[in-house]
Amino acid sequence: MKEVTKVHYHSVSKVLDVHFDDQTIAQFSAEFLRVHSPSAEVQGHGNEPMKLVLGKQHVGISKIEPVGHYAIRLVFSDNHNSGLFSWHYLSELQANHDELWLQYQTRVSEHEASKDSVPIKFVP
Repeated sequence: MKEVTKVHYHSVSKVLDVHFDDQTIAQFSAEFLRVHSPSAEVQGHGNEPMKLVLGKQHVGISKIEPVGHYAIRLVFSDNHNSGLFSWHYLSELQANHDELWLQYQTRVSEHEASKDSVPIKFVP
């Protein structure tokens, strides 16, 4: 398992650099991390499907808290802070970033399209 050796947040670009012990560096936008939070609020409880989190384009990271030697807690500017980003989870996000981001964007587009296709009832 890869270990995280360093994290650095760029507050202007809202990008978190995650350095791993295999010398790789992952770059995650705060929006990507917020909509893929490992919290039950986002991932769903039990067998529930993953929630679609919308409107996080401008979210930032307010605070990074270490949790033992295995995870960090990110406090986002919308006050979400309930997910622990373990080294294993961050490694999975790195490995699957492009696919996860595409899936998220597709879900957002489908959600927006379904909003636009709601029939309007006219009351005389």
